Amino acid sequence: MSDRYDFVVIGGGSGGIAAARRAAFYGARVLLLEAARIGGTCVNVGCVPKKVMWNTSRIAEMLQDSTEYGFDVANQGFDWAVIKRARDRYIQRLNEIYHRGLRESDVDKIEGHARFTDNRAVEVDGQRFRAHHILIATGGSPQVPDIPGAELGITSDGFFELEHRPQSMAIVGAGYIAAELAGVCNALGCKTTLVLRKEQLLRSFDATLRETLLEEMECTGISVLTRVDLHSTEQADNGRLLLRHRNGEAIGAFECVLWAIGRLPNTADLGLENTDIATDDAGFVITDGYQNSNVEGVYAVGDVSGRRALTPVAIAAGRALADRLFGGKPDATLDYENVPSVVFSHPPIGTVGLTEDEACEQFGRGMVKIYQSRFTNMYYSVLRRTAPTVVKLVTVGERERIVGCHIIGDFADEIIQGFAVAVKMGARKRDFDNTVAIHPTAAEELVTLR
Repeated sequence: MSDRYDFVVIGGGSGGIAAARRAAFYGARVLLLEAARIGGTCVNVGCVPKKVMWNTSRIAEMLQDSTEYGFDVANQGFDWAVIKRARDRYIQRLNEIYHRGLRESDVDKIEGHARFTDNRAVEVDGQRFRAHHILIATGGSPQVPDIPGAELGITSDGFFELEHRPQSMAIVGAGYIAAELAGVCNALGCKTTLVLRKEQLLRSFDATLRETLLEEMECTGISVLTRVDLHSTEQADNGRLLLRHRNGEAIGAFECVLWAIGRLPNTADLGLENTDIATDDAGFVITDGYQNSNVEGVYAVGDVSGRRALTPVAIAAGRALADRLFGGKPDATLDYENVPSVVFSHPPIGTVGLTEDEACEQFGRGMVKIYQSRFTNMYYSVLRRTAPTVVKLVTVGERERIVGCHIIGDFADEIIQGFAVAVKMGARKRDFDNTVAIHPTAAEELVTLR
């Protein structure tokens, strides 16, 4: 193995692997360094196991609905350990697929913790490697609050290590991880409490989406506590956990407390003090639109760069960087506008483009027109229980260019992908109007709005 490469990639997650394999495809000599399990957050403790658990929770809901659809189903209960074992086997298969892909791409790989020794070299277990180009793709880690007793709780990483379903859980946080795991736990029979520091859930999302979701979460039995200023976490004599409000009030008790208060970049132990690489106050590597850091030949993609913390974004940015550095495409870069995203909540959210508030701030309220519909999906037509679907288009100007498309409801996670293409292409409201609806579907509501 050479000690000099064209491209050294620090981090074997989605962005790092994508950049490494694309660079190797162009003939670059590539070394990938990873201290933990290959695949990064998404594969091991993020998107993949989360989606498996979301699927599991949706099956639980459908089993409850099945009798009203005429099925005689005997539900003998739910065994958390069974799906955990199956989920872990699936992730192990994905790990092996990633290892095989790197071998087939002729990417050298070393397992170990990498640290910069200077602007052009990194060291792993005493072995130093130099490269013309170095990519930082180390991702992020869950944040834990700086309060007494915080160690009594777990993060999303710990959630996927649980061997059994907690009987009760407090989830502290207002982002998509908190929203998703609260829905999963509640649907699988865990008494769930969502603890918010302020009033709002999913603060960066369109107000219609977040308000609808919060209402539905409360309707399904999730206890939502707002404006909670936590002071500490304590363990009671019975082993249960208490959350202590700063005013002295105790909240609980819970079998499990989960922190979902945000993520921090994995830069603290990279040896950046040995370099001139600039980070912001939170530790994210500062980059320009081409993923360049302030040091020539050093780049960052994915969560560590503080941009959209989405797996497809990291992959696309990594590939674009490799195209630019090694593929003869000097202008290759990722356009971060109109990136679609999904929250696997109950019900799920799909969104792309500007929120109503963002559009009004950018273009002026007089230029913005909203089209919106709230309805009940046909799935609930024979059920006693119900759940809302809301579709919303944000348009701008006389030509009514669509700058935002937002959905909450069953299948929103699948519907949004196709509509994101239209928004990315600059579709207008009349383009949606001129599209024949597919009936009966929830998606047709987006092309029949008046």
